[in-house]
Amino acid sequence: MKKIQPIVWSLFLAVGLLTLGCKKKVPPLTERIAKVWSANTIKEGSTTVYTKGGASNAKPGYSNYKLAINQDGTVTYTEFDGNTFTGQWELNGESKLILKNLNPQPTGTNGTIEFDITSFEDGMMTLTRTTSSVKTGGTINQYTLSNP
Repeated sequence: MKKIQPIVWSLFLAVGLLTLGCKKKVPPLTERIAKVWSANTIKEGSTTVYTKGGASNAKPGYSNYKLAINQDGTVTYTEFDGNTFTGQWELNGESKLILKNLNPQPTGTNGTIEFDITSFEDGMMTLTRTTSSVKTGGTINQYTLSNP
């Protein structure tokens, strides 16, 4: 019995190490967020103005909304009115997305737009703009975006 005991412990140790070593490592958010995102649901203030596939959207222009976040740190941002801006992006921790040096400068932004990341999954994220949007009448907007 004493000869078998070290073998049993060795097996338990091997299985334990194998289990620990097989955990899938999650890439950092900077890698997972680098995709082309499109509008799924948009709220201006507390009013839902767009739902993907909806027949009676108050602002159907959001079907053109795109946020292309590139791995090289560049971004292309297309608003509901079709205006497109290019610049850089960065994360502040895992809770804030900052679009900066946008050209041309979106109305009332000085070239920077910040969003709180209120939820994130690999194919879906929700962003809440931290400042009001002049284009939408001064509302704080929430963007639920999907990829693809």
